[in-house]
Amino acid sequence: MQVDHRKGPRRRGEALEEAIMRAAVDELAEVGYTAVSMERIAIRARTSKAALYRRWTGRADLIIDAYFRFAAAELEVPDTGSLRTDVITLLRRTADRATPAMLHLVFGVLADAGMNDDLRRKIRERLSMMKPKQMHGILERAEARGEVRGDLPERLRTLPLDLMRNEILQHGGGPAVPDETIEEIVDQVFLPLVRI
Repeated sequence: MQVDHRKGPRRRGEALEEAIMRAAVDELAEVGYTAVSMERIAIRARTSKAALYRRWTGRADLIIDAYFRFAAAELEVPDTGSLRTDVITLLRRTADRATPAMLHLVFGVLADAGMNDDLRRKIRERLSMMKPKQMHGILERAEARGEVRGDLPERLRTLPLDLMRNEILQHGGGPAVPDETIEEIVDQVFLPLVRI
């Protein structure tokens, strides 16, 4: 029997949006991406489907916002005093966060985005906002220590995370990405391109 989550105080604005996005993440965790529905999210958030559709165009749009707000919270940026160790640690944390549930979400959203230009654009925007934040601090500290040159183009700054994302999408996350692969990305590809 499905619980009707709509009983309770009425919320508006930011409080309602937060409740909806939290409900979307909870629903995603409980039933998986392919079973998520706007109706079930509305019930869980104690609101109407109309309230969801006023803010989001559909399931994938809402799930992307909710995922990036809660589930894909920024990884703690390592600060070990070594560029190599910082990047390896960040890549290991990134791989370990790529759980089967997260990959199910990613592939589900990508399937929905196949013929939806707006959704693909939104995914690209969200990814581009995340990547620089994770690498910039590491590279700024490395530059101050004299480990890297200061004129790195943006594509090179995010290269380790781009390669890790590709590895995760091809082979899976967590232990499916061995430490040797991460070290190869850092030692054989990234460091030779950025060191002074």
